[in-house]
Amino acid sequence: MATILQLETATQVCSAAISINGETVALKEQMASNIHAGSLTLFIKDVMDTAGLKFTDLDAIAVSKGPGSYTGLRIGVSTAKGLCFALDLPLIGVDTLQMMSAGFLATQEGYEGSICAMIDARRMEVFTALFDTQLNYIGTTEAKIIDEHSFINELNAGKITFIGDGALKCAAVIQNANASFSELNFNSAANMSKLAFKAYNNAEFEDVAYFEPFYLKDFVLTTPKKKV
Repeated sequence: MATILQLETATQVCSAAISINGETVALKEQMASNIHAGSLTLFIKDVMDTAGLKFTDLDAIAVSKGPGSYTGLRIGVSTAKGLCFALDLPLIGVDTLQMMSAGFLATQEGYEGSICAMIDARRMEVFTALFDTQLNYIGTTEAKIIDEHSFINELNAGKITFIGDGALKCAAVIQNANASFSELNFNSAANMSKLAFKAYNNAEFEDVAYFEPFYLKDFVLTTPKKKV
């Protein structure tokens, strides 16, 4: 049996879940700006209480590793690493875009096509990757500025559903009969349950001491312009 605490903080969603053998048994989440630092530990306590567990009942900690928000990822990963150190548990890193695609497929039985997960990176840039229905990567994860030529070859080859908080802003730009866009949000710790369970069974663990989030892009500090 594998009982795993799962954390997702890569976007505006702050989410914690408990899974047992790949099935979600408790979930607490909220979508709001700048709540991760103050809410994540409370959400962890909530799901632990809901599942009737003590921390000593856990077998591993899983965390959404990015790409995504620099600050959100830092909070999620540092919390997960702290728990792993304190409880002497293995750490599982779950690709955020793959997790989102897993969530989409869970709602689309018999879906045929590709999934393009997108996280908003401001303006017309997104963090994105393409997946097939087995959650295999098609190409690589990239920071991509979207224009009318984006994914044209892939769309001409077949159906793609674009998902995530970066997808809808691209709907007016990506004009193709094979393109569809989902309005649902799949940034949930519940969507990493099967991925985390598979990683646990395969002993695919991160080095707790050296593990860092997958930022994809360097953090750039900006300061607001002074009012004249």
